[in-house]
Amino acid sequence: MFKLYKTYIQLAAICAAGITLNVIGVIFTKGLNLSVYLDVVGTVFIAALGGYVPGIAVGFLTNLIGALFDSEEIYYGNVSILLAIMTAFLAGRGYYDKLPKLILTIPATVLLTTLDGTIIEETLRVTSSWDSLARVQENFFQHLTYELPDKSLAIIISFLALKFVPPEVKEHFKTLGKMQAPVSPEMRRAINTSSKFISSLRTKMLFNLMAITLFVALFISVISYTMYQDSIIEDRKRIADGIVSMVVNEIDPKRVDEFIEKGYQAEGYKEVERELYKIRAGNSDIIYLYVYKIMEDGCHVVFDLDTVEMEASEPGDIEDFDEYFKKYRDDLLAGRPIPPIIGDEKYGHLLTIYKPVYNSVGQCVCYAGIDFSMQILYDNGRMFIAKVVAIFSGAVILIFVLVLTFVENNIILPVNTMAYCARNFAYDSEEARKHNVNRMKSLEIKTQDEIENLYSAFLKTTMDGMHYFENFKKAKVQAEVMHELAHKDALTGLKNKTAYTEKTAKLDKDIAAGRAEFCIIMIDINFLKRVNDTYGHEYGNIYLINAGKLACSVFGEENVYRIGGDEFVVVLKDNQLALVSENVAKFRGMVDKFKDNTKLEPWEKVSAAVGIAYYNEGTDKAAEEVFKRADADMYQNKLAMKATRKD
Repeated sequence: MFKLYKTYIQLAAICAAGITLNVIGVIFTKGLNLSVYLDVVGTVFIAALGGYVPGIAVGFLTNLIGALFDSEEIYYGNVSILLAIMTAFLAGRGYYDKLPKLILTIPATVLLTTLDGTIIEETLRVTSSWDSLARVQENFFQHLTYELPDKSLAIIISFLALKFVPPEVKEHFKTLGKMQAPVSPEMRRAINTSSKFISSLRTKMLFNLMAITLFVALFISVISYTMYQDSIIEDRKRIADGIVSMVVNEIDPKRVDEFIEKGYQAEGYKEVERELYKIRAGNSDIIYLYVYKIMEDGCHVVFDLDTVEMEASEPGDIEDFDEYFKKYRDDLLAGRPIPPIIGDEKYGHLLTIYKPVYNSVGQCVCYAGIDFSMQILYDNGRMFIAKVVAIFSGAVILIFVLVLTFVENNIILPVNTMAYCARNFAYDSEEARKHNVNRMKSLEIKTQDEIENLYSAFLKTTMDGMHYFENFKKAKVQAEVMHELAHKDALTGLKNKTAYTEKTAKLDKDIAAGRAEFCIIMIDINFLKRVNDTYGHEYGNIYLINAGKLACSVFGEENVYRIGGDEFVVVLKDNQLALVSENVAKFRGMVDKFKDNTKLEPWEKVSAAVGIAYYNEGTDKAAEEVFKRADADMYQNKLAMKATRKD
């Protein structure tokens, strides 16, 4: 939590420094009466140094503070925000590292701010000038004349200031707000490469955030506009009612019929008309002002004031009922009040107020009416919504970037880096495993929420897995050693009877499956007891070891088994069968040579009887039957050798 607070404090300090630079720029230029503002130096500098969030915050807050002194400043917050976004984008791609690349940013930046400023100014006009292309072009070039030197100077000053910032400070700004250790370029490239078929969490959250932000912005704008329009219309109705009351006060009910009949010839008519003109002149929003006597055949003109666009009707003329008044015709004929009416007929889009003029006995003798132009209200409403959008959009962009940055640093980046480590975890060697565990530890994710809990669990699971893996590896080695000991003869190092039993079990399976092809050679060592009794068991053991070596040298160590004190068995299969007779003869020949060699010690003169038996398909049901025939053959060989020796 302390790290999070520290980050917020640092961001606040950065924003305060940027705003201060902007204020100093304004004070400096005004003090020297320069034709530039330099009110965005801090915005450009902080955006280039710290990225989107601090840059946008400095730009928006600078205009917000400026609005305290000049209300128009708040509407141009968008210009500062777009400037911060473009600066952060270009700085992140190295355009603020060297002067030649920096110069390339100036035209694009100036064009962006000029266009945005022109659009805002034209939109804020009460009377839209978008229909006048020449007017818009003139406004654009006026903006360009002061945007070019102002933004160029701000960019160059920021570039020079960045040269004095130590590299370690720049690096610190790049990692500011991130809740984990810096990510290597390799990992960054990998996690930014998303699948074509699977939308990333970043894309989903960005889409949802944009949708929610736009919905909220649209909803608030529509509600604000509706409330504003209703408020303005109600205000106009109150004003109109007061003005109509003034008109009513100027009308003498007793003389209405005389005014209709005689018009300008009636005494006092012109004087009343002049007063009505004065009343209309007192409010520029009034389009038409008139007094009608409503009768069955239509509206009889008592007074009708001329306008610049239209000549008024003469007293006594009869005007037809407007379409949107027809539903109130009975009320008008009866002399009853009617509500204000908004209509769009041949005289334009108007707000019309009728107020009855009563005589001394309470009878309605005529109606005084005024028309307000609704277009003026709509122009004011358009300007209002433009101001709302200009103000609100800056706050929306700032909030959007803040939330997006928070999501990126606290969710997207940690999840992607954990996924990268898991996906690229290598088990090839102990060094590789240690490297991968250390890489996971080096992430140092400190979001202090569920993501950090997930990281801790992820890291613990990985380390526990490595611990279990190492234990399993040791157990496997121990199991292999135990297996080897269990299947190896302790004296000769050859396979023992247990191994031979497993071998015969496999041979039995081959027999059952119909794919057996093997032979068994039985070797029985002669004179072992005599060597033991004469020279001792130590030399008897040497005698057995030499016998095993002899068998291995002829038949191959992998095929020889010691199954008893002086008994060895050889199992040969498949392509080894072709050399069985030759190898048995070779073995017997070597035994004969040992017998006649006077240079050898008695325990070196290995003597053994050999018996052979081949598997007979269809006759032998198990390997044991082949073994018994080999044992019988060996016994016959032992008898034939007349196993005697003089030494």
